[in-house]
Amino acid sequence: MKFALVNPYWSWEGSTYFGSQAPVVPLELLGAREFLRSAGHHVLLIDAFLLKLTTDEVRAQLERFNEDFLVMPTANSYLFWRCPQPELRVPQAWLRALTTHRTRRPTTVIIGPHGSSTPVATLNKTGADVVLRGEPDSNLPLLANTPRFAIPGCVWRENGKIMQASEPLGVVDMKEVTRLDFSDYPIELHTHKHHIFTPVEGLGAELEFARGCPYACTFCNKTQFRNKYRERDLAEVVAEIDALMARGVTYIYFIDEIFGVGKNVRLLLEEIAKRPSLSIGFQTRIDLWDEAGFDLLGRAHCISMECGIESITEQGRDEMNKNCKYSTERITELLVYAKTRIPWVQANLIKTPHDNPDEVRAFQDHLKANGVWVSEPVPMFPFPGSPEYVTTFGAQPDDRAWERAHEFYLNLFTAKGFSDIQDQQPVPLTELEAAYR
Repeated sequence: MKFALVNPYWSWEGSTYFGSQAPVVPLELLGAREFLRSAGHHVLLIDAFLLKLTTDEVRAQLERFNEDFLVMPTANSYLFWRCPQPELRVPQAWLRALTTHRTRRPTTVIIGPHGSSTPVATLNKTGADVVLRGEPDSNLPLLANTPRFAIPGCVWRENGKIMQASEPLGVVDMKEVTRLDFSDYPIELHTHKHHIFTPVEGLGAELEFARGCPYACTFCNKTQFRNKYRERDLAEVVAEIDALMARGVTYIYFIDEIFGVGKNVRLLLEEIAKRPSLSIGFQTRIDLWDEAGFDLLGRAHCISMECGIESITEQGRDEMNKNCKYSTERITELLVYAKTRIPWVQANLIKTPHDNPDEVRAFQDHLKANGVWVSEPVPMFPFPGSPEYVTTFGAQPDDRAWERAHEFYLNLFTAKGFSDIQDQQPVPLTELEAAYR
């Protein structure tokens, strides 16, 4: 069978999403490609975002390839599962453009956070044939020769009805994720480096060491299927690092939900420390580290670390179920120490009624005086699939979950404006998607 994996050319105009708008390595598609190749399928991977390809240009490639399955993600972000832009306008437009008036229409497949939380709405909005809930990597090959009811996480149309597999979600054994093949991927075009504020010559790229998180913070929508922490084989990741470095990559950002869990990450850092021309960045929890850990990060040439502090009070952190083992005083002490080893240290805050604004300001001023960047506290977006969504709306996500969450979030900012790390005024979700229906 032939599978086409297409990363569309995205637009963030009007979105609440405030992450990088530069190309990121589509690791979820590269990983899926390896599973498909291992199963004996032919794969065409097109990163239209990186190459700035139009739908006409991609369509021409697809006509030549003549795929059986066209697969497209619903988010383009290194926070692929936790913080996607809420709208589905891009895959709607691209699926329509890539399948209309084709010589042979492929089976269209949507992967990503939207279909995982709201599969029926995703099928209806995009017009796709199949949604794969959960992690799609190892389940995509099953579409070729397995009844859909037996494919974990599969939701599909059949005789005008929406059908769902008995096994609700797909979860990957990360030890089965073999070495990604970058040989035919144009990594040389990646000039962007995520969350880097220290000049570094060379190219940037992203890698994944582990998936899942053993914590259960209320604002994270990983709780549906990425609860279990799973590491990849260390040797495979190190081999990917070396392959990228051979292509001119000098900075790698690890997209793990939570970087720093377990002993093996220390072994990874020791390997990176042996490669002095490589720098790294990641996001983590401050209570996974101590002074010795930051010393190791310094030896491993870490130049960018983001920490979700969320609240400056234990009550605030407890309300978000952070399960943080450090006091605010210890957190402050460690952030200041980290800055002596890591050029860019970022502490992110979420708005909570437990935090006094004057005390927050004093916390920020002290850390900023020591070189640590601290965000302004902003309200949480109640992502469908997160515990915060259920707490906010008193029910599990339905077909209007993204609209409901988006309206709620925009209303929070009617008077005060948006985050200091967001540079545009978001547009209502119904308005964003209306032009693509």
